[in-house]
Amino acid sequence: DDYPIPDFASFSDVTEKKTQYFNFIRHFAEQNNAILLQKRDFIQKLKIKLRVNNNALSWDDFVENHLNDNEQTKVAFLISEYRIKENTAKEVLNRLLLRVHTVPVELVQVQTANESGWGTSRFATQGYNYFGLWCYRKGCGFVPSQRNEGASHEVAKFNSPAEGMYQYIRNLNRNRAYRELRSTRAELFDDPNLSKDSYARAMALTHTLGAYSERGDEY
Repeated sequence: DDYPIPDFASFSDVTEKKTQYFNFIRHFAEQNNAILLQKRDFIQKLKIKLRVNNNALSWDDFVENHLNDNEQTKVAFLISEYRIKENTAKEVLNRLLLRVHTVPVELVQVQTANESGWGTSRFATQGYNYFGLWCYRKGCGFVPSQRNEGASHEVAKFNSPAEGMYQYIRNLNRNRAYRELRSTRAELFDDPNLSKDSYARAMALTHTLGAYSERGDEY
């Protein structure tokens, strides 16, 4: 993706900097969400196929006897990527739908602005990490200047904003720490008053992100 990356530190007008930052992050968040919606559509089609055949099938039986090679390849990737452990086909597909889902753009904008200092942190400018994501292999990123004694984590470095966005949203979608976010999100999408209101959903999900920072609820 060759979307231009503004030099956010160069803006003297704070309002303009924030506008440019939100537009920049929106591009990558919407791009990622569009891909997630395509994946969800594929999973929904598998659910229909399951209902037509037998809703009580084991996962192995369903895959071997009712999915073509292309479908098997796609769903095997999703199961690995989103760490699905269930056994029946119905449970697998329901868990996938819980995890393979969009994150409100407004939530991404505000959280990444907080994590990256509106795109000006060294992690953002040197490693496309607008997300505060850590990694745990020596040399995988930046060593934080204020890392606690005995800690070994680093701040992840990415090859592009798109890669960072993918890993950030995947983290929210599969990490055990964000189970409350995923269950709350599912409820919000089922609520006819909120299902189309991205801003309201973003606000409702903010209280589920206490695990994202060492500051907990204060975060």
